[in-house]
Amino acid sequence: MKLKLPRYINAYVDRNGKARYYFRRAGFKSVALPGIPWSPAFMQAYEAAMAGQPTAIGAARVLPGSMHALAISYYSSPEYLGMKPSSRSVRRNIIEKFCRDTDVHGVDNGDKRAALLQREHIVRLMAARTRPESANGLRKALRGLMQHAVEIGLRADDPTRDVKAIRVKSTGYHSWTEDEISQFENRHPIGSRARLALALLLYSGQRRSDVVLMGRQHVRNGRLHIRQIKGGAELAIPVHSDLAAIIAESTVGQMTFLVTEFGKPFTAAGFGNWFREQCDMANLRHWSAHGLRKAAARRLAEAGCTEHEIAAITGHASLREVARYTKAADQKRLADAAIEKVEKAKKRTSSA
Repeated sequence: MKLKLPRYINAYVDRNGKARYYFRRAGFKSVALPGIPWSPAFMQAYEAAMAGQPTAIGAARVLPGSMHALAISYYSSPEYLGMKPSSRSVRRNIIEKFCRDTDVHGVDNGDKRAALLQREHIVRLMAARTRPESANGLRKALRGLMQHAVEIGLRADDPTRDVKAIRVKSTGYHSWTEDEISQFENRHPIGSRARLALALLLYSGQRRSDVVLMGRQHVRNGRLHIRQIKGGAELAIPVHSDLAAIIAESTVGQMTFLVTEFGKPFTAAGFGNWFREQCDMANLRHWSAHGLRKAAARRLAEAGCTEHEIAAITGHASLREVARYTKAADQKRLADAAIEKVEKAKKRTSSA
């Protein structure tokens, strides 16, 4: 039976009849590998060759075949580079922290061989996290690393495959009520940056990452034209009359409606932190910008809009997600309809 070779291995028989194996990959140094494929000596040299990724940052300071070396390789992978910048930043922070953490013997996780990571190790690492969200984030990051290790031939298996995420019972971000919206508006009058931010979030139904990019150039023929950062959906949303009035009464930036105190556009994270401070000033602690996206969907549902109509505003690709956002409004509307039917039935019985 012909021996299956690891990826990027070329084999030939020299003039003396001896089998030779070379690691050859575009952009990498060609390396002669000792022994026979899959033997310990061969795989150690193979891992070292695979760790020589074209990402130079920190490459000279890591051990070949280690988790840190795998991480450097992963940062150059199509899977990682295809993520949006904010997701890449979160993923990298998790990986870098994991590599810096030490075990009970004081050994950095980053110095351990990637080929030796097993399912039970991942389960223990997740169990050591106090917050389920943190454990699930680590699992997701390690899954990306291990899938990359399989892709480049560093491992034959993915030890994260059968590790399940920890179920978290949560209703997600709090959806603002009408009383809470009024409370914020009473604290931040029309003309303030905070009131403009609230209006943009509430009347567009968009995420903060999209709101911080909105400017006058996006308003054409009475519609707000948006290409969403997440998912890339292109929307043309009619500008609500209240939003138009608030924009007209507000001081806005040249390229974006919302600007910092220094006149610069917000980053999504910076805006989130700033808006939370504005909520605190209105005694709405722990409220968030994303909660206004849910409130916008709730308002649309209470107005009788269908899930498809709501999705045309929010840009949701999944109607299931829209249904989750509008569950409370749907329950209220159905309950009202049910009681109305009971009342009508009662009147018919009384008049019979």
